[in-house]
Amino acid sequence: MKNTNIQKLTIASVLCAVAVVGSLFSFPVFGSKCAPIQHMVNIICAVMLGPGYGVAVAFCASLLRNLLGLGSLMAFPGSMLGALLCGIVYWKWKAIFPTLLAEVFGTSVLGGLCAYPVAIFLVGESVGSIAFYAYIIPFLISTAAGAILSGILIYGLEKTGVLSQFQNMLNRRTA
Repeated sequence: MKNTNIQKLTIASVLCAVAVVGSLFSFPVFGSKCAPIQHMVNIICAVMLGPGYGVAVAFCASLLRNLLGLGSLMAFPGSMLGALLCGIVYWKWKAIFPTLLAEVFGTSVLGGLCAYPVAIFLVGESVGSIAFYAYIIPFLISTAAGAILSGILIYGLEKTGVLSQFQNMLNRRTA
């Protein structure tokens, strides 16, 4: 079991690094920085490791991105809620397409709505009138791009059988 935990932590660390480095490939939409690689990582983490690791990776990647000046504070609610929701959906149904949709909904709608009070607290009341356009729509564009990327990757891994081998390796219990 200890070996399995080390493997999961190692994979989570690599995925966190991919998310941070991937944020270098971001594009602006309205007032938001869209980093689709973070959403791709959320979905891969949900499928490979589960919702707990997904939220932890999303938090660590958001923290590192902010410390390095590659992200904004709005990365926290968007990425963490998306990771949680897609992790729960995959854990419950083991289906890829609903997992992709859960990431998109969790990040864009729930994360966008949670970013609204954070923005009011940090920026002020004036941002309240543009919150829908400033957060939900850019989060939707970013997470949809990440979901497409991860969908292509995961369906490819699933078709070749690599995904199930990888999941079996991570889920086996060793003494």
